[in-house]
Amino acid sequence: MSQQSIAPKVSSTARFTRRSLLGATALSATAAAAPAIPSEIVRANDEGVEGVLQSQNTDPASRWRGALPDATGLHNPGSASGVLERLTASFLHPESKFHNDPVLFERMKLAAGHLDRTQTPDGNVDLLITNFNSPPDTAFVTLNVATAAFLARKHNAAELFGLMKGFLTRAGRAMANGGVHTPNHRWIMCAALAQINEILPDPSLVRRIEAWLAEGIDIDEEGQYSERSTTVYNAHVDRALTIVAHKLNKPELLEAVRKNLDTMMYLLHPGYEVVTEISRRQDRNTRATVGSYWFPLRYLAMKDGNGRYATLAKHFEPRHARLSALMEYPALNEAWPAEQPPPEDYEKQFPVTGIARIRRGFTSATLILGGSSQFFSVRRGDAVVNAVRFAAAFFGKGQFVPDEAEKRDGAYHLRQSLDAGYYQPFDPPRKADWGVDNWYEVREGRRRSEICRINYSAEVREQSNGFSIRMKADGTDHVPLAVEVNLREGGRLSGVSPALGVPEAYILAHGYAHYELGSDALRFGPGLKENDYTQVRGAQPKLSGPSVYLTGFTPFDHTLNFEWTQG
Repeated sequence: MSQQSIAPKVSSTARFTRRSLLGATALSATAAAAPAIPSEIVRANDEGVEGVLQSQNTDPASRWRGALPDATGLHNPGSASGVLERLTASFLHPESKFHNDPVLFERMKLAAGHLDRTQTPDGNVDLLITNFNSPPDTAFVTLNVATAAFLARKHNAAELFGLMKGFLTRAGRAMANGGVHTPNHRWIMCAALAQINEILPDPSLVRRIEAWLAEGIDIDEEGQYSERSTTVYNAHVDRALTIVAHKLNKPELLEAVRKNLDTMMYLLHPGYEVVTEISRRQDRNTRATVGSYWFPLRYLAMKDGNGRYATLAKHFEPRHARLSALMEYPALNEAWPAEQPPPEDYEKQFPVTGIARIRRGFTSATLILGGSSQFFSVRRGDAVVNAVRFAAAFFGKGQFVPDEAEKRDGAYHLRQSLDAGYYQPFDPPRKADWGVDNWYEVREGRRRSEICRINYSAEVREQSNGFSIRMKADGTDHVPLAVEVNLREGGRLSGVSPALGVPEAYILAHGYAHYELGSDALRFGPGLKENDYTQVRGAQPKLSGPSVYLTGFTPFDHTLNFEWTQG
């Protein structure tokens, strides 16, 4: 495709159907007369521009001029690329109060200069907190810069385009030869290369994309990418594959995106907060919404007429829509398809992922069926039980982490068995091959004696007004055991007493604990207190936030009920 087709003269009467717009390549899509972008999105971008103008480093003597400092005072290149994307959109949009503002152009020159100045000889950028001469971080930066450059070419802003051309040319060469760290990096690189190729065509960029795509998309039968990063990298991959599918006319790549988005429908709590317990990355057990998926949701809502995607994209559009994306992909601005709410009444198992999800309107529960001590979490609206777990003081390794699970007789049954013992002299006696730190290695050659065992089980059952968990531990008698119920911070908790010497720790000695957050409430119990030993040796550290404990000894058999109440 020639560069002359990048910024054609657009007829005000030109129209395309939704399907033809999204089925075409990106450059042909720009030839259509774009539907109007909501004015509130333009205003929101302008507000972001005002923040950039206040925060951008403009010190002529600073190496970091043109970028934005983070909380630690570091100026990473991603901030400069964000400046270019946001400011370019307002600079070019006719309804923006910054349209053709010369101050913005000077600030964009500063951002582009930062990228040129800090780009490595190989054409990469440094992520100062961890990665240096990094092709993957170059790709993340390029996503923003190439969008800005695309818009500049589309609007015949040659001087603005020229600010970014050199950086993108060098970055393209770097990524056409560079490596990656993690699975998602491949697809971010492909998206960045596709964007560069669209405005600066180069067959070597496409060859590199094809080489990565030849490996196949790392998505399992349940719709999870290999990192299972439900609030960060899954969303990045969905966005990247959507870009490549659009820019290179590869609609088959959208199948993986649909598969992941369809799975996400069953990983949503009330308010569209996302289940993060399954993540293999840094977002595990963190708190975030599905707003980071706005672009692929919006794109496929339009392309497929998918009402569920539309519901989510529309809900998060005020905070997550990017003016630059709506300018780059005009079909995103077409009329919404009829909305359809995501599923809110289901029980669904994910055997590959190893979880079960139960949703009943404002009630949302997750069971981790193996490999995690936080085997159960539940919420009733805003009243959130982050985790239930238990541990016994069994040889310093007594945290219950189920390694077997099944559903039968209407309940989920989780189990684990542990043993421990003592070690005899070598038989026949011999001199040990001692090293500085090899006691445990040498110990494996000894016979064990006085072996102790403990058998754990948890039975989770849905009730008409909540859930019950029957927790059992037997084998070795008189072993202290503690159950931890960890709650979201900020709520009102009653019916409990402070635990000895542990901040934000409480004991439920008897009856029920009542917990309220906002207008939602739940209660759990009955309590049990046979000792004050809550921080069991060998257990995992207390979870952050308020935790309520029940304590006892083996043999242990106690049922804890979670019931919904009025706040």
